[in-house]
Amino acid sequence: MTLRRAWALIGGGSVTALGVALFVVIGTYTASGSMLQAQAQGAVQLAPGTVPSGYAALIQRWGSLCPELTPPLLAAQMYQESGFNPKAVSPVGAQGIAQFMPATWAIYGIDPTHTHTPDVWNPADAIPSAATYDCALAKDTANVPGNHTANMLAAYNAGPYAVISAKGVPSFSETQNYVTSITKLAESFTGATTVSFSSQAAGAIYYAQSKLGTPYLWGGEGLASQNYQFDCSGLTQAAYASVGITLPRVAADQWYAGPHPTLSQLQPGDLVFFSHDPHDPTQIHHVGIYVGGGMMINAPHTGAVIRYDSVASEGDYFGATRVTASGAAALPTLQPGGAIANGGAPVTS
Repeated sequence: MTLRRAWALIGGGSVTALGVALFVVIGTYTASGSMLQAQAQGAVQLAPGTVPSGYAALIQRWGSLCPELTPPLLAAQMYQESGFNPKAVSPVGAQGIAQFMPATWAIYGIDPTHTHTPDVWNPADAIPSAATYDCALAKDTANVPGNHTANMLAAYNAGPYAVISAKGVPSFSETQNYVTSITKLAESFTGATTVSFSSQAAGAIYYAQSKLGTPYLWGGEGLASQNYQFDCSGLTQAAYASVGITLPRVAADQWYAGPHPTLSQLQPGDLVFFSHDPHDPTQIHHVGIYVGGGMMINAPHTGAVIRYDSVASEGDYFGATRVTASGAAALPTLQPGGAIANGGAPVTS
């Protein structure tokens, strides 16, 4: 994000030499030290299917690096930064899945295998580097009042000096939004046993039912210029917009708009998703609104109309999301082309 990167370029090195030293120490003993201890204590687990399969093990492992960090929090941070896009480039030059500025990467980038020069474009280097950087910042701000995890995230965005000076999360709106969004978004990445009911569900279902029989239109958002027709994610977006919740445009991005109930926990109003790959959320291709009894309302495909279908009929059920207003609000801002606002390349959807 902008404030963090500006700090890294103009002021980071003067904050504390101890912070850099701590970072180097952490990077050298994690494999046999604090990481294993955190894992032995039982790290918080990622919710299945929330992280692309190629990154899940990395995030689960390195998200246990220090007490202030969890795998879901690290996953939320990577999604907020780049949408899990390892080729992302921001307008100000931040690079890779963790959006490091080159000057920051030169100091903090690590290769956990100690076999090559750290590569910001390689998630196997960038994800561990982000986690190690997080934990170094947590140590730099350990004596600051308030929530230690919030202070760590604020330091990642604005730099530790800003957090130390403010005696907590500074008043910069960007930093406050960064902390709030990642903390809330982490709920979508957390494996949970219970998921609260969505109070807006009934209104979303009512809207979708009012569109039964409407012809499917690829790219349809229900606009007058589109003859009020929808595709699958256009329908779910409009249904929740009718109750004041703004969802992203495509199904794969809507997946992160709240926690994930299991199949046995489904309740009316939950969004149900289908994917070409049972382990990869970037391969989600369809979404519907669950209405109970194993049925959903959906806009299925070209040549069909909005209708009731069995959830099982699609054949590649992936999972469900219980949409919440706070969960949807925590999602990163997308550019018109589908890119995370602070990244440079489109998010796969």
